[in-house]
Amino acid sequence: MQVMRKTDPQAREGAFDFLREHADAYAGELIGEFAAEADDELRCLLLELIAEARAPEALGVFRDQLESPDEALHFWAVRGLEMLDSREAEQVLERAREDGWIA
Repeated sequence: MQVMRKTDPQAREGAFDFLREHADAYAGELIGEFAAEADDELRCLLLELIAEARAPEALGVFRDQLESPDEALHFWAVRGLEMLDSREAEQVLERAREDGWIA
């Protein structure tokens, strides 16, 4: 995560690519980093990585971000729920459709 905070774009991209390949092994840490992160761009990247992890413990994170005014966070919340491919995730998506948060 420290490398993802660097200003060097190549270093950030390399760290992101590594984490994407190993997201499932770092799901808990990624969720914790997302909760503590203030930078909008980094939060979006973290949510994408959390989606790639396909970790059931991310359900609440995705559910909370469905109401985000940030379109990128909203997109990755929906995508993350779809990628979880669980009954619980489907129920969250169904409720979000009923409430008008997603089409």
